[in-house]
Amino acid sequence: MFSSATPYKNQHYAELKKDCINNKKLFEDPEFPATNESVYFKKPPPGRVQWKRPAEIHNDPHLFVEGISAHDLNQGVVGNCWFVAACSCLASRPNLWQKVIPGWKDQEWDPKYPEGYAGIFHFQFWVFGEWVDVVVDDRLPTINDELIYCHSKENNEFWSALLEKAYAKLAGCYESLEGGNTGDAVVDFSGAVAEAINLEEGAYHSDQSKEDTLFEDLLKVYDRGGIISCSIKPDPHVYEARMANGLVKGHAYSVTAVKNVRLGHGLLAYFKNDTIPMIRMRNPWGKTEWNGAWSDSSEEWSKVGDTERGNLGIVVEDDGEFWMSFKDWCTSFTEADVCRVINTSLISIHKTWNEVVHFGSWTKHADPLLNRCGGCANHKETFLQNPQYMFDVQKEVDEVIISLQQRDMKIHRNVGQGENLTVGYGIFKVELNRKYRMHDILTQQCLATSTYINARTVFMRISLPQGRYVIIPTTFKPQTLGEFMIRVFTDVDSGCRELTEDKPKIKCWSSFFGYPQAVTHVYIQGAEGLQNQDSTGGADPYVIISCEGRSVRSSIKKDTLQPEFATSGIFYRKKLRKPVTVQIWNSNAVQDEFMGQVVLSGSAKDSDDPQRLKLRMRGRQMADEMPGNISLRIITSTELTAM
Repeated sequence: MFSSATPYKNQHYAELKKDCINNKKLFEDPEFPATNESVYFKKPPPGRVQWKRPAEIHNDPHLFVEGISAHDLNQGVVGNCWFVAACSCLASRPNLWQKVIPGWKDQEWDPKYPEGYAGIFHFQFWVFGEWVDVVVDDRLPTINDELIYCHSKENNEFWSALLEKAYAKLAGCYESLEGGNTGDAVVDFSGAVAEAINLEEGAYHSDQSKEDTLFEDLLKVYDRGGIISCSIKPDPHVYEARMANGLVKGHAYSVTAVKNVRLGHGLLAYFKNDTIPMIRMRNPWGKTEWNGAWSDSSEEWSKVGDTERGNLGIVVEDDGEFWMSFKDWCTSFTEADVCRVINTSLISIHKTWNEVVHFGSWTKHADPLLNRCGGCANHKETFLQNPQYMFDVQKEVDEVIISLQQRDMKIHRNVGQGENLTVGYGIFKVELNRKYRMHDILTQQCLATSTYINARTVFMRISLPQGRYVIIPTTFKPQTLGEFMIRVFTDVDSGCRELTEDKPKIKCWSSFFGYPQAVTHVYIQGAEGLQNQDSTGGADPYVIISCEGRSVRSSIKKDTLQPEFATSGIFYRKKLRKPVTVQIWNSNAVQDEFMGQVVLSGSAKDSDDPQRLKLRMRGRQMADEMPGNISLRIITSTELTAM
């Protein structure tokens, strides 16, 4: 997942630092100057801003004081609790923060070597598919000698303030960080895949089975290095409204632990193994906690032994961190952002995923046929103009993860264009041999459609049977321009690629060998009336569709006499009089057994409804002579142009 970073604005940290040391000067960043433009574009902070270096704020500055911890951070005057919550999550993952803060030991103040300090720092963020190295100077905005934005609890610790400055530089200014999504920041810190879960719509608190499944999923995500955050939808009339239970609406919380907490005391607790699913969170304010069941000093903790309480690190202090039962969490919070650090390593004890990444854009062209911004499926005339990506599921059934991410728009907030586009995608099951773009949505099976939302990332997890599929990412409305990145994760290589060609190309020898005059779709739904073929009383049938020397083979349907194939093929036909042949075979360890076939003439009438066509056994003239009277359900469709 990690790779070498690209210097942002072509600023090379090592070169800039060396130049400053050689010239005995402190770095001043020309790309993010110490001016009001770097602070705000519309809403100034409450007071006169002065830019000060850490040594001007405290006489003993450090990057870290006694290490890095989720407890280090406090939110400043800008409304970016989402970013501070993400930093709290980051602080608990050494493998992540050591990437975001590269060479942190070398960036630390060294009192034994003061001449090596140049007032320059650098941080790395995962920006739209690549790691970017962002350089900043150490001049920080203050009012009355105090930091006005994100800061540490210790007055001489500056890692969080400098990290926030680098992130603000990416966004254009500090005010551009006003309002955001914790999951987006976590993705920028890690390259993880973000999933937004609507706890309210899912009604997890009222469905025990769904609640248990969600907890097990979050437990696995957390244990495998993922990052989780949550929030309560805001009160439209009150900014960050405080509730009677101590929680704050419209405010982001970082999840700092997910655990089955053992109940009981002494050895009996271990033998009984009675547990309760719980979750721990932190308020970026560093104060104001949940006051319900399992809060710091609540009586529920008397049910937990001293050893278990010690393992959990229970502290009765208003430090912003608190525990809740998972049931109360599902009831109280309305949204959660789950960021999965998906393992793509070839050597691992955990599940390894195969990842394919594609970059694309929704573009407008003078020729309407070349437009790639057709809008969602509501716009049937233009929907299939959008980019199309094909992939294969190789296993009988495979879980597929799809993440559609658009480019971050915060940098455009100063000109009033910082909102995300409303985007989503559809997944279509297509012919096993498709290699050209889809042009007829009626012949395809739409298996799933994502939510369309103005979020930076749209996520889906879905189990798909073996076959070929096409993903069509779109904006909600046609003629909306933008850039996107799509990531597809499968258990084995899916061969995911963009479909760029509309039809077979005309080549220099096409006039001699012929050029497709029509395209025919053949869809096999299933078969009935098969004979027993093995000792179990069933069969292991599969279907082969053939036309003009090309064929498509279905997967094997094991131990059944009434298989549902859901198999289709597409054929670009040069000779319309040549037939389409559909054969059914029985799989056998020694030699596959032919069971029968249907020959569809080139002039056969197309049908949008299943045709029950009887198979003819080899050597027989009439299907009625066949024992069992086997028939196939077939849908055919032919277009007179190869499009």
